[in-house]
Amino acid sequence: MGTEKLNTEIRQDQIVQMALSLVASHGLKELSMARIARKVGLVPSAIYRHFKSKDEVLDAVLDYIQRRLLDNVAIVCNETSESIDRLRRLLTYHIKLIRENQGIFRVVFSDELYSGHPERKNKVYEIITKYLGKVSEIIGQGQREGKICIDTDPITISLMFLSIIQQAAILWHVSNEKFDITKHTERVWKIFNESLITK
Repeated sequence: MGTEKLNTEIRQDQIVQMALSLVASHGLKELSMARIARKVGLVPSAIYRHFKSKDEVLDAVLDYIQRRLLDNVAIVCNETSESIDRLRRLLTYHIKLIRENQGIFRVVFSDELYSGHPERKNKVYEIITKYLGKVSEIIGQGQREGKICIDTDPITISLMFLSIIQQAAILWHVSNEKFDITKHTERVWKIFNESLITK
């Protein structure tokens, strides 16, 4: 990989992360190519070498979200072979991702993201279902090993897992981060964990 390509990828990643940061502080409606460029340290015309439009930036933001979620799955699978420990660590990493990127929540749940772009709604659906599929694989592994009860199918359990995060993230978001999302998920994890373990 050439230096120019590497620099382009680094710059594109900076632009995406800055877009998320701006969405977190100003909302999606206030996001513009000029504002992103200024924050990244580019003249407005230079940003178009990396993305042709705000729509391309938003598409790249969705790709970034998917990459981070799936990277977290890969990380926990490398860190431990225990299925329940993988789920616990994945919960921790997911909450960390939300806390460090509040813009993710505002992007995914913004009507403006989908207005005139039905394909984006499908993209978000695909991101979520792919992530749930990976979580289901971890749960299925635990069931085969006799560590997780087999009374409930893996997809249902993975939805329960995601709901722990989603409900806490909503409260965290609407409280302007006053709600302690980390402490809440730690408490709920204990209950969720007990429901998983085979008796």
